[in-house]
Amino acid sequence: MKLIYFLFGFLFLPGFTTGQSKAGVDLEALDQYYHKMVNDWDLPGASIGIVKDGELIFSGHYGVMEEGTTTVANDQSLYAMASNSKAFTSAIIGMLVQEGKLGWNDKVRKHLPHFAMYDDWVSEHITIRDILSHRVGLGTFSGDNIWYKSEKPSAEFIKHIKHVPQKYEFRSGYGYSNLMYITAGEVIKAVTGMSWGENVQKRILDPLGMDRSIWSLAALEAKGNYATPHARKEDENYKIPWVDWENVAATGGLISSVEDMAKWMIFNLNHGISGGDTLLTRESRNMIWRPHVSHGVDHTRENDFKRHFSAYGLGWGLSDYHGRLRVGHTGGYDGFITAVNLIPDEDLGIVVLTNGVKSPIMAATYYALDQFLGVEGKDWSSYYLDRVNQNQAADTRIKDRQAKRVLNTSPSISPDQFSGVYQSDLIGEITIARQAGRLTLAFQDAPLLSASLTHWHHDVWEIHWDHPQAWFSFGTIQINADNNLKVTGFDFDVPNDDFFFEELKPYR
Repeated sequence: MKLIYFLFGFLFLPGFTTGQSKAGVDLEALDQYYHKMVNDWDLPGASIGIVKDGELIFSGHYGVMEEGTTTVANDQSLYAMASNSKAFTSAIIGMLVQEGKLGWNDKVRKHLPHFAMYDDWVSEHITIRDILSHRVGLGTFSGDNIWYKSEKPSAEFIKHIKHVPQKYEFRSGYGYSNLMYITAGEVIKAVTGMSWGENVQKRILDPLGMDRSIWSLAALEAKGNYATPHARKEDENYKIPWVDWENVAATGGLISSVEDMAKWMIFNLNHGISGGDTLLTRESRNMIWRPHVSHGVDHTRENDFKRHFSAYGLGWGLSDYHGRLRVGHTGGYDGFITAVNLIPDEDLGIVVLTNGVKSPIMAATYYALDQFLGVEGKDWSSYYLDRVNQNQAADTRIKDRQAKRVLNTSPSISPDQFSGVYQSDLIGEITIARQAGRLTLAFQDAPLLSASLTHWHHDVWEIHWDHPQAWFSFGTIQINADNNLKVTGFDFDVPNDDFFFEELKPYR
């Protein structure tokens, strides 16, 4: 079922200014561009806000909050912020440093003695700055199965990090690690005696008047006015449930709105000062926005942004955009993709919130930046849509596996032989069992990953997930045995870019 978009006119809501902005930007034309963008991308819905010189000067809301309805979002509508929560984590850490409760160069083990990584020496020497800048030696997203949809408390996740494989030498490579921000949340709890959510409420949400923002899914219904997450299959959007990320809130648990995120952007553009209160000192601001890990930039050829540097600070990405510093981050949560970007020199910030997984967050961002900076850019929506469609067409991982299926085979190892409890060092118990005429796959602490199994070919079984999954679909397991056909474990093959089931390696 296709979404119905309302393109009968411009959407004028509180915060939206018609005509020319004080920066000389035609906001009505920008609004029209975003209407077309959301329609072209077949995105369920989007909310976009722009702050300039301390004010929310533009807010536009497009598509619908839920597939199959006609309800359009407004400035107060809630979306999952996902990894844009990381900047709140680094801000809390900065406040604790200001209070003398910890130091940026404190060893993590000073506050979490049980913390362990792939190497004893590394475990002893990792600092707060290391875990906030993704330079600990892990691969991007590696180990995320430890926490994804798990109902364990976050402290339990820390115990499994030592089993995540090393990819880079310590401090010599960049690997985006949600696990390290979960660790930062545990440091905050150890130092303050309060959870990340309680800290963010007391230290940021309340002082900034971010009254709509929440950090617990339990508060969603009471708040009301929230967007529905959507996944995508066979070029169609479909609704999926919200997932509780409270136990990993430090890496991605904030739920917020355009209006509240505007307050957050204004606070950061004002360098940590809210009203007359300095919540972040100059030293904290400079540490958080200091490049800690450098990314490569090809200086031998031009790029679209006239970029000379690209780096990661502490909870923020850093680069230059046509000669101005750009500070930003993106976020991905089941059914939501978001982006926050700031140009401090221009006192300019843009937040893009979407409730679908095929999302033009950076197209929306770059187009607005070009308008406000007077840059002759490109039609970023068309440009990125072409790239996304080409990349999706080129991704034949699932089709390739399906094409290699060997029909009319029988397993050499029967379900009776391989049913039972398996252990994964990363996540704990995984069970294969016969239940109500089905062969089932169950993750001890992640019931939302339960599935059934049907024979695929030889000793390979196809996974059929019991619940909607936003980031992966087709998958199989391969039963392994020794030379005497005694089952030793099994291997996952779930092709996707976000959660690496192959790392689980269940064994008996």
